[in-house]
Amino acid sequence: MSSRATLATARRLLDQLRRDPRTLALIMLVPLVLLGLLKLLFQSDDQEFQHVCPPLLGIFPLTVMFLVTSVTMLRERTSGTLERLMTLPLSRADLVAGYALAFALLAAVQGVIASAFAVGVLGLDVQGSTPALVGVAVLNAELGMACGLGLSSLATTEFQAVQFMPAFILPQLLLCGLFVPRDQMASALEAISAVLPMTYAYEALADIAAADASGAAVAAAVTFGFCVLALVLGALTLRRRTD
Repeated sequence: MSSRATLATARRLLDQLRRDPRTLALIMLVPLVLLGLLKLLFQSDDQEFQHVCPPLLGIFPLTVMFLVTSVTMLRERTSGTLERLMTLPLSRADLVAGYALAFALLAAVQGVIASAFAVGVLGLDVQGSTPALVGVAVLNAELGMACGLGLSSLATTEFQAVQFMPAFILPQLLLCGLFVPRDQMASALEAISAVLPMTYAYEALADIAAADASGAAVAAAVTFGFCVLALVLGALTLRRRTD
C-alpha cells in the first residue's frame, strides 16, 4: 500500500462529494430528522425515549452510510472511474483504503453531529460516558461505511445496491436485541444474531447507556473487527467495472 495513493484517492472522493449537496444532506441531516421523529413519538414517555435513543443513535447513521457508500462505489464502477484509476500504479488496497478514509471522515462528522443533536437538543441523558457514546456512534457509522464498500461488489446496478439495504440491514435490526432481548429469542435466531455486526454495534451503545464500560469495550472491539473484515473483503472482491 502507498499512503500517497491512498490520500490522493481520499481527496478526490471528498472533492467529488463536496460538489454533491444532496448526498451530503442525506448523510448529515437524515439521522437528525429520524432522531427528532423518535423524540416526538415518545414525547409522552421520556423514559422510553432514553432507553431506545442510544442504540438508534448509532443504527441510523450506520444505515445511511451503508446506503450512500454502496451506491457511490457502484457508480464509480459503472462510470468507468475505477477502471481508469486501476490503469495507474494503484493497488486494490490503495483504492479501498482511500475510499474508506474519505467515508470514515464523513462518518465521523455525521456521528459527532448526530450525538451532539441527541444530547444537546433532544435531551438524551446516558448513565455512561457521553464521549464514549459519541465515539461508538462514530464507529457504527464507519461500520455502515465498511459494509457498504464490502458488499458493493455484489451489485451490478444502483437499484441492486439499494436492495441490499432491506436485505442486509432489516434482518439485523430485528435480531440485534432492540425489539426482543437476544436471550429471549429462539435458540436458532440467537445463534444467527451472534454473527451479525449490528448486534455488537447495538450492544456497545446499549452498554454505554447502562454504564457497563467493560461490556461496551468488548462490543466496540468486535464492531471494529467487523469493519476491518468488511474492508478486507471489499479489497479482495473489488472489480474494475460493472458491465
